Amino acid sequence: MSLREPIFQRIAIIGLGLIGGSLASAIRKNNLAREVVGADQRKEDLLLGQSLGVIDTIADTAAEAVQGADLVVLAVPVQATRKVLEEIRPHLAAGAILTDVGSTKSGFVKDVEAVFGEFLPCIIPGHPIAGSERSGIRAANPDLFSNHKVILTPPDNVSSAHLAKLQAMWEACGATVLTMSVAYHDEVLAATSHLPHLIAFSLVDTLAGEDQNMDIFRYAAGGFRDFTRIAASDPVMWHDIFLSNRDAVLRVIDHFTHDLDQLRTAIAEQDGAMLLRVFSRAKAAREHFSKMLSGQAYVTNNSEKQVTFRLQPGGSVTGDIRVPGDKSISHRSIMLGALAEGVTEVKGFLEGEDSLATIQAFRDMGVTVEGPDEGFVRIHGVGMHGLQAPRGPIYLGNSGTGMRLFTGLLAAQPFESELTGDASLSTRPMNRVADPLRSMGAVIDTAEGGRPPLKIRGIQNKKLSGIHYDMPMASAQVKSCLLLAGLYAKGTTSVTEPAPTRDHTERMLTGFGYKVERDGPTASLTGGGKLTANAIDVPSDISSAAFFLVGASIAPGSDLILRHVGMNATRVGVINILRLMGASIEIMAEREIGGEPVADLRVRSAELKGISIPEDQVPLAIDEFPVLFIAAACATGRTVLTGAEELRVKESDRIQVMADGLATLGVETTVTEDGIVIEGGQTIKGGSVYSHGDHRIAMSFAIASLRATDEIEISDCAVVATSFPGFVELARGTGIHISAEDSEPHVKQGAH
Repeated sequence: MSLREPIFQRIAIIGLGLIGGSLASAIRKNNLAREVVGADQRKEDLLLGQSLGVIDTIADTAAEAVQGADLVVLAVPVQATRKVLEEIRPHLAAGAILTDVGSTKSGFVKDVEAVFGEFLPCIIPGHPIAGSERSGIRAANPDLFSNHKVILTPPDNVSSAHLAKLQAMWEACGATVLTMSVAYHDEVLAATSHLPHLIAFSLVDTLAGEDQNMDIFRYAAGGFRDFTRIAASDPVMWHDIFLSNRDAVLRVIDHFTHDLDQLRTAIAEQDGAMLLRVFSRAKAAREHFSKMLSGQAYVTNNSEKQVTFRLQPGGSVTGDIRVPGDKSISHRSIMLGALAEGVTEVKGFLEGEDSLATIQAFRDMGVTVEGPDEGFVRIHGVGMHGLQAPRGPIYLGNSGTGMRLFTGLLAAQPFESELTGDASLSTRPMNRVADPLRSMGAVIDTAEGGRPPLKIRGIQNKKLSGIHYDMPMASAQVKSCLLLAGLYAKGTTSVTEPAPTRDHTERMLTGFGYKVERDGPTASLTGGGKLTANAIDVPSDISSAAFFLVGASIAPGSDLILRHVGMNATRVGVINILRLMGASIEIMAEREIGGEPVADLRVRSAELKGISIPEDQVPLAIDEFPVLFIAAACATGRTVLTGAEELRVKESDRIQVMADGLATLGVETTVTEDGIVIEGGQTIKGGSVYSHGDHRIAMSFAIASLRATDEIEISDCAVVATSFPGFVELARGTGIHISAEDSEPHVKQGAH
């Protein structure tokens, strides 16, 4: 018996079936109430419940049970709710909390309003997502709710104290508590629970009526048994549920019937492409099923999981490794492959969360994508005009590249679309692409301050118009966005950049057979052409290689080879800057694959010196500066960075966040409006650093541990999987003393 102080004095459980009995048992096991009173129409169940220790006290009626109770739980069949509410209403104590455990909430609220006249602040509907094939009081299990979710659907004016107490009770029973609106709960459950049960009942009934029904059931495989197991559920309970949640269930039945009819037509017409498109999309959705309950098309980042990196000081960096594929090229390979005619095969694809979100976005627009499977992806292109309207908002996680490039592509489509992202992406400026697109004729609505979500109105019966755009600041994302829109525009679209930026889009368009003109700082193309499928071998991402380039440079005794690294001239700023600082980086086996230059790199430890970073190198190393700040801290002399305003609007304000983290580790810097001054040679101490959910910040401070004097702890690192899956394992293999610890934080209320 738990020694915790009880949360409630007297809890009344009305209905001692599986859920009511299990809750009563869990409350007693965890000492959550001084007294648990049970009421049920079946007197024998009450006597059995008392003898089994499920309840303390028997009440002859529901009215008697609720007298003096500070929590009342209705665990009766849905259709019996109103009658029970009418019986107990005159006897409820002032301030008592009233809740239920039913799987539909709108019906419960209607019954409450009919009996009480309103949805009172002390009434908090609930639904534990738990069950068993067994039923009745004998099946009562105090651990039934452990590691399961409980959904609460409180009124808008709910008593916060009451909600906190009810949530604390469920959590003490081992459950994870979520809150959402009544309507949203019923929509979600209609789709994920009620419809599958309806289909299972219907399928078993249909097959039982077949002439060969004995053989059908005798030879049924495990999958059939698993799927139809739920048809063994209580028919009366499900009868009640379907009638109570009628409207939401009918909506999802209509949707399912429409989609099933499309599959029937595809089979009848031998439309294999349609079948493959639906099945591959469904397979990907199933793999992320638990996250899809949030209502977003695709959610890869598990916001409930927190990851902390813990690093022991010292070590050297050695080995022969290949870091994951280039994220920029991975994004573009999916985009252009989807718009091409024919099948595009991609090797070396980065299976990070941003790139996976791009795949799912195209699946949601009717493109069949097979994989990824160990970096291999096959894209069945639909042509320039083959995209279909997505069924809901396109969720892009943390991907700024994805959102800006998709904005250009979708601005030219004939359908409406909406682009959303996670909390970090939702703070980033998007007017830098929305404004020039509007001048081309696009209709784009943003949230306050030009931030996501972006709502893009379809271009009906007309085309965008080509423009010339002088970019106010160097940005490959803006340039690529406008060129993608230009594919669909009347006339020529040209973009002039104030400094060179990565040119992956121009190179890949050329590889797909689309002519792109280059005249000094200006790239241009004419709309109306087509893309032809191509094979792509994605080079290793130099941004990911940068962490190991710096690590091997600053750690004594290091000697590391990095294979198949992308050496695009617009991306090698990190190598140029490190070499200016005195790094020993040897470029070997230079070659060109699929229009992109690649090479193997050998890097050995060296004495670095501080420099004034040439401003023409800043755009070529914009993503690598966090780890270059670590190199500067380990160098001899002063390093000065200017012309890097762009760093302040990345996943975080990378200049300030790095300066704060360095200060925590004992390294003082001077932050300027467009850069930073770092005096090298300062001792890097241990400490706790907050990454602000920025993957590059987290990995940069991991590299700092190589020259630290004590342990470094880095929090909020789950997002590292965004750009560098397997970073911890690869770093550990080269000699960096790193471990990752997972934790599940408290679930926030009102997340839905």
